[in-house]
Amino acid sequence: MSPIRLVISDVDGTLVTRDKQLTPGVIAAVHRLHTRGIAFTAVSSRPPFGMRMLSTPLNLKLPMGAFNGSTLFNPDGSMLENHAIPPDAVDVALDLLHDRGVDIWLFTAERWLVRRGNSPYVAREQRTLDCEPEITDDDELPRDGICKIVGVSEDFDLLAACEPDLKLALGKAAHATRSQNYYLDVTPPALDKGTFVEAIANRLGIPLKEVAVIGDMVNDLPMFLKGGISFAMGNAGDAVKKRATYTTLSNEDDGVASAIDKILSLG
Repeated sequence: MSPIRLVISDVDGTLVTRDKQLTPGVIAAVHRLHTRGIAFTAVSSRPPFGMRMLSTPLNLKLPMGAFNGSTLFNPDGSMLENHAIPPDAVDVALDLLHDRGVDIWLFTAERWLVRRGNSPYVAREQRTLDCEPEITDDDELPRDGICKIVGVSEDFDLLAACEPDLKLALGKAAHATRSQNYYLDVTPPALDKGTFVEAIANRLGIPLKEVAVIGDMVNDLPMFLKGGISFAMGNAGDAVKKRATYTTLSNEDDGVASAIDKILSLG
């Protein structure tokens, strides 16, 4: 096995706990990577402004990935690449989600738009992103510059049923995948966490076989296909664990720190 020179981690369900906190153990583990000269960065379904709180405690220097890897930005917030969902695909997604009775959020690189401020998970997301949403009427929802659409529901089975239908309706015009049981994300086409892994490895001149990736959800599987080794979190579902090289502890038990210790031991 080749020595690992780059580690890329998902954020929610992976790098942070259920209450969206970095633990001292995870922070210390990332700093151990820095000390050993191993690069580290993060990729998430979050918008760029929802990842800014990671930069300082983790001493991040590399570009991070937002919107499931379709946007690349520097730790200081400056944009490197920003892609939007085609307006026609936005219409398809909004129509299907609306018809299924799923609440809808829209994200641009700078804004978070919701139809109702008291709908499920708004308060939770507000704490996670450290950002206030903008309340917008249905007829005022924009179609241009949308980087992510989120279907939100407390009915997990409903979202699970929507996912394949939305994939079919969108075709190759956009990606549709759940980032949590309660979030169904639509993001720009041809870009995902796997393409983010490739982009960062290429920037650093590191072969993919020398990249380790860590995640917990199905939207992390494109990373698993690209990295030399992959770690599924202990809180991941069986479908994710089966695709990983290793399974680590849960995000409540410093699973990322355990994965990093394993990576360091392999070196």
